[in-house]
Amino acid sequence: MQQVRQRELPEQMSWARALIFAVGFFFLSAILIGQLPGYIHLQLTASSLEGLEQGCFALAAVGLGGFVIVQVIMLLFDPKPIVPPAILTILGIPLSLIGLALCIWATATGCAPTQTTCNQYFPTAHSNWASLLNGKVLWFQSNALDFVTLGLTILAIGVAMIFYSRLAIREQRNPDRRDLGTTPAIRWMIVIAVLLLIVFMVLYTLFDPQGLGNALAPGHPFLGLKIVDLIEGLILGASVFLTLGAFALRLHYLMRPVRKRTMPALYAIGALGLAQLGAVFLLIWAFVYPLIYWMHTWTFIGLNDFLTVCAKKSDIPASCTFSPQAGYIVTAIIVMNFFALLVGAIWAWKSNRSLVVIGSVITTAAIAAVTFLAHTAPDKILVAMMLCAGMLLLAVIWTSVSRREFAVVGENNLGCLGQWLILGTCLFIYLAAFAFFSYPVWPPETEQNIPFIPGLAIGPPAAGGAAATLPLTDATVMFVLLGVLAAVQFFFLTRNRYKV
Repeated sequence: MQQVRQRELPEQMSWARALIFAVGFFFLSAILIGQLPGYIHLQLTASSLEGLEQGCFALAAVGLGGFVIVQVIMLLFDPKPIVPPAILTILGIPLSLIGLALCIWATATGCAPTQTTCNQYFPTAHSNWASLLNGKVLWFQSNALDFVTLGLTILAIGVAMIFYSRLAIREQRNPDRRDLGTTPAIRWMIVIAVLLLIVFMVLYTLFDPQGLGNALAPGHPFLGLKIVDLIEGLILGASVFLTLGAFALRLHYLMRPVRKRTMPALYAIGALGLAQLGAVFLLIWAFVYPLIYWMHTWTFIGLNDFLTVCAKKSDIPASCTFSPQAGYIVTAIIVMNFFALLVGAIWAWKSNRSLVVIGSVITTAAIAAVTFLAHTAPDKILVAMMLCAGMLLLAVIWTSVSRREFAVVGENNLGCLGQWLILGTCLFIYLAAFAFFSYPVWPPETEQNIPFIPGLAIGPPAAGGAAATLPLTDATVMFVLLGVLAAVQFFFLTRNRYKV
């Protein structure tokens, strides 16, 4: 009996850390099995395939961009630099500038009140070059390519090259390979990012962007809106940048002492996960219209009408989309594969824990990036950046508690009070997350759990003589109240040092 207890002792975890792991795995399950398949089904069966093309391009950008960043890490730290780090610094600087310049060009040129997307999308409705299958450019329809998504991806790759190459140069001068934990630099990045996120949430609750734009530039509402979007975008951009930096630095420290175990796991995630998914979605983005044109010829037992729906028989494939039945088939395949992946993670928890932990936090960061890049339209990007920063904070916290996660931090049994603390913390986190994810109003993609309409101080302007829309701040009130209660409960849960 004593031998069994000694063997199980290293597997004990504090309840506080176990709760964070549970929140992370619940988030991954909800997104991978619920939200992502639902999003793809919605875009597949929409009246136009424009949203599907933009979504697939964003997923491809995250997958392939993430794979490139993983390759940069492998070249620099597996276990020693294969290429001189200075070369990646030299490559990263122009890449970052190109990505930043592309984003500025796409959002600051060609803008007009009748052209609110500026030069963000290509082809435009007036493009006509080498048209095939009634496309604007080749077989591509309008707005197939998002230059903001492309620019942000190039920018992220360039910044990652600079960041990791500087870390590699520092390691060449310092032989220390310890896990430094959550250093003061990481903590300050988290604190500043959270404060910036709070500032945006307060501003967004008090002032509707369009209403504030009208107040700043009377008679020029579009110019006022662009100024408001720029200011709030800079606030959120800094928050996203800091949370991403904190995540990258904490993950670097986490992997550093055990690179022989973590580097193969990281490469597997990059090559077999991110790269494969990125390539699949890139092919879907590039060839969805030729595919649906070919499927429309499947007259055998009526498969064409079963899998596709075309509004105009004279405009194929431009007026075609996928039928609900085709959407159900694709959704079932996606859900089945992600469910098998999550079950496999449970099975591999004991035998290959490094793969599960590294894969989980990187998947969380990838979901945050997809949320951002798939919603870069002017009326969606601010809330998308807010959601991205929140998800990256979860990834940072999860990575922070993964350091010696089975170190026994206390010897107190859970008891009745501890059970209520666990139950209350889980409930408050769950309800606060409902409120947080109620901020996006992107019909029909999302349905609000808690009502929210910004503009408590300056509301949205009335359109066409209609009555002004009344602001609803239920989501903000609920998020703040339940977030504070969850923090208080979690503080006492950590302070009492309960063990599992």
